[in-house]
Amino acid sequence: MSSQNTGTTTAAPDARREGDRALLGAAFTDNDGTPLRRLLDFLYDGAGWLAALAMIGVLLMVLLSVVSRQFGFHVPGTDAYAGFSMAAAGFLALAHTLKHNEHIRVTLILGRLQGRAKHALEMWALTAAVLLAGLLALYSVRLAWVSHSINDMSTSSDATPLWIPQTAMAIGTVILLVAFIDEWVLELHGERKVIESDEALHNE
Repeated sequence: MSSQNTGTTTAAPDARREGDRALLGAAFTDNDGTPLRRLLDFLYDGAGWLAALAMIGVLLMVLLSVVSRQFGFHVPGTDAYAGFSMAAAGFLALAHTLKHNEHIRVTLILGRLQGRAKHALEMWALTAAVLLAGLLALYSVRLAWVSHSINDMSTSSDATPLWIPQTAMAIGTVILLVAFIDEWVLELHGERKVIESDEALHNE
């Protein structure tokens, strides 16, 4: 009787752990129907749209600089704001690009693996990516916070507080971290979309 109770007690935590893992996998599953998936997709798409607006900002600053020179008036800070916009576009687009499989990947070894070996290498790569993205996000947020604390200003003629453009970098890196965690969970549960072999332009 005692051994039966022990077996039941041992099985209950295992069942709960399995249930928790299944719930986590269902929450992150690559299915547009789940609320968390819709929220994450909205986050990635929103960052992509902000990156597109930043690219428009680059264009406007360049055009304004050219027009001002042609008509003999000076608008201070156009070069600096073009640079800020370019940096914002680059960082804000990182997560959206990752989720659409548009980053260049070196698949020389991965492309020759199958089954568990391929899954293990993907998990190793994504784990390393999560750690690196976490460090990047941490120090980006810290940089913006320190710049705000000491009131660090741009050395250009615009004299913009540097925490403003650095905030875009911090937001982009944090969303990239979320995207890599998302990919890690999807790969863990076998729900991750992988790059097909005919998408050779995305591989080197």
